[in-house]
Amino acid sequence: MKLVLLGTTGYHPNNRRQTACFMLPEAGIVLDAGTGMFRVREQLVTDELDIFLSHAHLDHIVGLTFLFDVLFEKNMRRVTVHAQHETIAAVREHLLAPAVFPVELPCDYRPLAGPVPLAGGGRLTHFPLEHPGGSTGFRLDWPGRSMAYVTDTVARPGAEYIAAIRGVDLLVHECYFDDSMQAWAERTGHSSTTGVAQVAQEAEVGRLLLVHVNPLLDQHDPIGLEVAQAIFPATEIGVDGMEIEF
Repeated sequence: MKLVLLGTTGYHPNNRRQTACFMLPEAGIVLDAGTGMFRVREQLVTDELDIFLSHAHLDHIVGLTFLFDVLFEKNMRRVTVHAQHETIAAVREHLLAPAVFPVELPCDYRPLAGPVPLAGGGRLTHFPLEHPGGSTGFRLDWPGRSMAYVTDTVARPGAEYIAAIRGVDLLVHECYFDDSMQAWAERTGHSSTTGVAQVAQEAEVGRLLLVHVNPLLDQHDPIGLEVAQAIFPATEIGVDGMEIEF
């Protein structure tokens, strides 16, 4: 299974990164619809598309408004946006308010309830995360492979969501701040380097990919990769355009 990183920063794009968007092309799955969403078009190889939204903050949903160009001249049988009921309501009432975006999007909406079946015999489960306004994490399992996507939350040892991600082959986890800004991470509901590495270690995952990094830190190693690797050696920093096989 291939994961393509279409947007790896948070809050706003910069010259290196778009905001949160990750795609599994062969399964027709997109995780979050930030500004990187425009890149889905070049990766689209299925006639069904499932978009899973972690929450309704703008850097995770604004790319939904790109769908007309993403789908232009594509023969799609179905496009479905999956999210918590409150997130869908926020998208439809605010992002798609007539004064802001006066056209209905070419998709259906499905509130998250139980597990969601995925192409290739997989399934997606979801779990709550600690973040102002709420956030949702996702675990995706197929026979012989698995991954989890955790964004916009505070990573710390003993976090409740660790049980939900235990043992996945690949953990894609936000790491907005380095350790010097840990207090600010706690205040804003985000993660810093050591906490994320400790979560990966405790959850006994196979690999850790750090994403949703601070856009003001536009450099190769914005959050202290060596700090994370000292705790959990199988750690990488995600950049736009990276492709991960798992």
